This record gives sequence, structure tokens and C-alpha cells, in this order.
Amino acid sequence: MTEIIRLDNITYKYDDEDQRPALQDVSFSINKGEWVAIIGPNGSGKSTLAKTINGLIDPDSGEVKVGGLMLNEKNVWSIREMVGMVFQNPDNQFVGSTVQDDVAFGLENLGIPRDEMIDRVRNALDKVNMLEFAEREPARLSGGQKQRVAIAGIVALRPAIMILDEATSMLDPQGREEVLRTVKEVKEEEHLSVLSITHDIDEAAAATRILVMKDGKMIQEGSPETIFSYGEQLVEMGLDLPFPERLKASLKKQGLSVPDDYLTEEGMVDWLWTSISRM
Repeated sequence: MTEIIRLDNITYKYDDEDQRPALQDVSFSINKGEWVAIIGPNGSGKSTLAKTINGLIDPDSGEVKVGGLMLNEKNVWSIREMVGMVFQNPDNQFVGSTVQDDVAFGLENLGIPRDEMIDRVRNALDKVNMLEFAEREPARLSGGQKQRVAIAGIVALRPAIMILDEATSMLDPQGREEVLRTVKEVKEEEHLSVLSITHDIDEAAAATRILVMKDGKMIQEGSPETIFSYGEQLVEMGLDLPFPERLKASLKKQGLSVPDDYLTEEGMVDWLWTSISRM
């Protein structure tokens, strides 16, 4: 596997001297094509960490490499071309009067020729199933639709990495589901690496690997199955339990025998269906 992001011993402290460091000696790497989720309670340093990857924050110590380039003043703009970020509130990202104008904004800044720009905008909107809304005002879209447009704006720029910084936290369950489905489809089609910064356990379940942060430190790392199998220990880390784990805990209290291994929602449905069929 080709490494695309590496952070070595990153430490960062905001100006408030009474505050503990936001990041404390954090190290990890992400391979090309991976979907990695970073989870943790509010204030754990997740969003600060995301901002160190494309140079929005300059760490006090440690090294950041993206696409083989060291993050420094010389390389920062080259790295930013490789990294697209989707933030929590899509309204803060809109600058165009229509959906297609907004997606085109980043391309205009790069000086992309008009004919190529038109093709890229249409292709990007088509990939997120928003082409029919090209002439619509962004303000008239639902929350999920707005985030899909934000994703289209990233796709049009053709980065190697997409960072979702709490990108689904303001959405209802339906909006969250459609955005995550869109990210998964775009990731596969465009061969993107995805870093998802979230406190939503169900969003993290879509990742191939999970990193757990608390108080600015990386405290656990593993597959979703490994991390979610910690059960009640997740609560001690300041996190919630995924729905299947909460359901299993309730069934155990009722005296029922349930699998020890982690189950996705689909896996839980299959297990329940099989168990009921045997009754």
C-alpha cells in the first residue's frame, strides 16, 4: 500500500496558556485508497488535527507529509491541491448564486479553461446525483443536498484526498445516509483517500479503520469491528455505542444469548432473522 498521509509526533497548543495542548504527540499514517475515521468526544482534538493536514494550522512540533511532500511554506499550496475539505456547515462554503456556479468557483480560481470547467462541473454534479439542481439556488436545497453540492465542488477539483470535518453532524438521519452513500460512491469512482472527522459512531462504521482520540491524544486504533467490540469501554472513552451494540446489550439484559463479535446493522438484521427462523 502506498502511504499518502503521515503525521509524526504532532503537538499543538492554542494561545490560551491555561489550556492543555489541543494535540499531544499524535502520530498515524493513511494509505492511498483508505477510508479512515477519527472519532472522539467534543474537544478531543479531531478538527484541530484535520487542519494540520492541509496547513490551516502549523503544529508547534512534529512533521506532516502529504503525497510524499513535507508540509512547509514551500509545499503548502501543492498539498492543498491534493486535499479537499467538506466542513460541518455547507452554508459557510457557498459562494455562487447557483449550484453550478458554486461548483465552478474553485476551478475558476485555478484558471481552468471554460470548456473543461463546464465538463468538470457537469461530471461532478452527476456523480453526486445533483445535476438536475444545477440552476437551483443553494439556499433552497436540503441539508443533505447542500453537502452533496459541497462534495461535488471537491470532486471537480480532482484531489487525491477528501477530508470530512464533522460533515454530517448537522444532518438528519436521511441526509446523513445519503451523504455517506455519496462519499462511498465517489471514493470508489475517483479512487480517493477519505479521512472522516466525526463523533458519530454510525458514520465511523463506514470506514475501513478507526482512530480514537481523547484529550488531544490518540488512544486506540483498529478496524470498526475491533473498536466497537470494546462495548462499554467506548462509553468510558466519552463515546456512544453503535446501535447494534446497544441492541445486543438490551437483549443480554433480557437473558438472550447474542454474538460476542461486532455486528453491523445489516449483520444484526441477518442474525435476528436467523434466530427468529429457528424458533
